Amino acid sequence: MPDLAGEDGKLVTLARSTRARTSAAEGAAVRDSDGRTYAAATVDLPSLQVSAVAVCVAMAVSSGSRGLEAVVVLTDAGSLAERDLDVVRDFAGAGVPIHRGDPRGRVVETRES
Repeated sequence: MPDLAGEDGKLVTLARSTRARTSAAEGAAVRDSDGRTYAAATVDLPSLQVSAVAVCVAMAVSSGSRGLEAVVVLTDAGSLAERDLDVVRDFAGAGVPIHRGDPRGRVVETRES
């Protein structure tokens, strides 16, 4: 699968740098319907576990966003987590592209919410 270009390519860069900075299992970035971006890493504390995608969506919701245009998640996992698909679908509805890439930023799968 080719690398993402343009605005979606920027999401890969944001997700990659966030994951690297925190040494987290996943890094994610989203672009909302106003063009704002949010990047986050997985939260894995004894009392709180949240995926990187869910943190991004929570940031967008708490900032007053009304939808998403695109999602990128970088992970070692072999597939997109169904729970992350559900989170994106619950907030932004159907048809949002969700790109899964490896930790180096190479996109290996794209699905829609």
